[in-house]
Amino acid sequence: MKKEKIGYLGPKGTFSWKAAKLYTNGKNSELISYESIFDLFSSMNKKQIDECIVPIENSVEGSVNATLDLLVKSEKIFISQEIDLEIRNNLLAKEGVKMKNITDVISHQQALAQCNEFIRKKLPKVKTHSAQSTTAAMEFVRDGIVSDDGKKHVFSAIGAKETAKYYGLKVLAENINDFSENITRFVVLAKKDNKPTKFDKTSIAISSYKDKPGALYEILYCFAKRKINLTKIESRPSKKVIGDYIFFIDMEGHRKDKIIKEALKDLKKRTSFFKILGSYPKSLRKNA
Repeated sequence: MKKEKIGYLGPKGTFSWKAAKLYTNGKNSELISYESIFDLFSSMNKKQIDECIVPIENSVEGSVNATLDLLVKSEKIFISQEIDLEIRNNLLAKEGVKMKNITDVISHQQALAQCNEFIRKKLPKVKTHSAQSTTAAMEFVRDGIVSDDGKKHVFSAIGAKETAKYYGLKVLAENINDFSENITRFVVLAKKDNKPTKFDKTSIAISSYKDKPGALYEILYCFAKRKINLTKIESRPSKKVIGDYIFFIDMEGHRKDKIIKEALKDLKKRTSFFKILGSYPKSLRKNA
C-alpha cells in the first residue's frame, strides 16, 4: 500500500510536528518537513504531497495570517480536519546556564508573543530574537554562546520540554505562557474536505459588496434567521484596495446539511467573493 506524503511546518520537534504525529497515528504515511507555510501550500499545489498540517489560530495571539491568506488564494485546497493542541512553553538553555546569566532569548515569534509577560518580568534586560520555529531556536542555542559584536551573549530558547532533551537543553522555567489557556488550532489541508459526521464545522471566506449600507447585516442575517451558530468571524484586508476586506466565518454544521446548504446559497447572492474553505469534524483537544 502506497504511503501518503504529509507535510508539516518543521523541523522535527515543533508543535506542528506534534500535531502531525497525532493526526498520522496508525496511518500508513510519511511525514515531510517544510520551512514555511508558503512552501507547504506550494507543495500541495504541485501535488508533491497528499496533505499537510498548518497552524491557523492561537487562543492568545489570534489567527495565523499566512494560512488564511493562502487558503483564499488556493483553488483546490480544503480544510479536512482540525486539531486543537494545548501549548505549554518552557524556558530552555544549555547545561550550566542560569537564568540570571541569560542575555538573549530566541524562539518562533508566536512563542515569544505568548510568553511576553514572563520575559518582561523575569528577564527584563534580555534581547529577543525570532526563529523560523521553536525547534530551530533550540538548535541555535545548542550550538553555543554567540559573540557577534564583541560582547558575551548567553542564549536561551522557548519551546516544548519534551523536545529539549533531543538538543541537550535543560528546562529553566516550566509553563511560562502568559495565559494558562494557550491553545493552537491546526488544520489538515487536503484536495477535498470530509464527509458529514453530524459533529462538523464549515469554514468560508467572503467579501461583501462595497458601498452598500447594511451589507454585513445581510450576511449575518442569512445565518441568524436559520439559527445557525457561528463559532468565529473575523476580517482580513483583501490586499487589493484600502477598506476592502475578506471575512472569515466558521459555523456549526456541514456544507451538505440542508440548512447550511440553504444559507450558503442565500449568502452567495449577497457577496462579491465567496469561497468554501472546507467542512470537517470538530476537534478533540490534545495536550502538547
